[in-house]
Amino acid sequence: MNPATKERLDGWLTERRVLIDEALRRFLPTPARWPHRLHEAMCWSLFGGGKRLRPLLALAAFEAVGGRQERSYDAVLPAACAVEMIHTYSLLHDDLPCMDDDDERRGRPTCHIRFGEGLALLAGDALLTEAFRVALDPTHYRGLANAEQIGTVAGRLATAAGMSGMVGGQSSDLGFEGPIDTEDSLTFLHRRKTGELFAFSLFAGAVLGGGSPEQVQALSEYGETLGLAFQVADDLLDARQDQTERAPEADETPSFPALLGLENSWERALELERRAHDQLELFGEQGELLAALVSFAVHRDH
Repeated sequence: MNPATKERLDGWLTERRVLIDEALRRFLPTPARWPHRLHEAMCWSLFGGGKRLRPLLALAAFEAVGGRQERSYDAVLPAACAVEMIHTYSLLHDDLPCMDDDDERRGRPTCHIRFGEGLALLAGDALLTEAFRVALDPTHYRGLANAEQIGTVAGRLATAAGMSGMVGGQSSDLGFEGPIDTEDSLTFLHRRKTGELFAFSLFAGAVLGGGSPEQVQALSEYGETLGLAFQVADDLLDARQDQTERAPEADETPSFPALLGLENSWERALELERRAHDQLELFGEQGELLAALVSFAVHRDH
């Protein structure tokens, strides 16, 4: 990525994250409203330093189909915030002792360490439920999305987050659906655990931006490709850290480097980057930001 593109992307990311955080605070119940402790636990995780990648993708897709030229971001922010709430709930539950049993996330105590296991579980449940309240309330869109668009987006979110998507992927990740010992089985896992919410984000932005069926399809496919590229890059970062800082745990989910080796995994990431760029050809200059995002995902160093 050349310096000018990186500077433009960094500026875009900073500005849109502010919009997303403002909207998340607007859509959540006020801290002054009961139940106060539950609200505090939800916000501990939701505002704990996340990248906001999924809602950012929704905004980028909205812009790519020309939505920003005709309407404000109010047309897409409810769906963008809903997917971030679901992503946060999934991380909160992943950290629990019955799953990954992590004590720290992003340099802070995890929710169950800070608030106790019971309240952390409820905070995750609340974020999942609030996500659909936010996505389905037509007043949140301020007249910029119709009932058909809202229903289509909410239905796709349920599919992406549920047993056919993210939760099904988590079940595989925990070893309940059989061994993950081939590239195909690992790809299947990550397409569901990570890729489905990525694809949803692009789908939602395109639909709420008034994109054509061809644009919606292309962006959904790009989202699936980006999700897998992001995961391969994550595995590579972890593998390089393992070489210098720690030994992998015996019961960790197999990674792309473990199955393919570092060099072949890197080639896989570059192949996915190329495929994602091809899927954006339909958008011309309007797709440049999305192309920069997949390159950032593949080449990042943290």
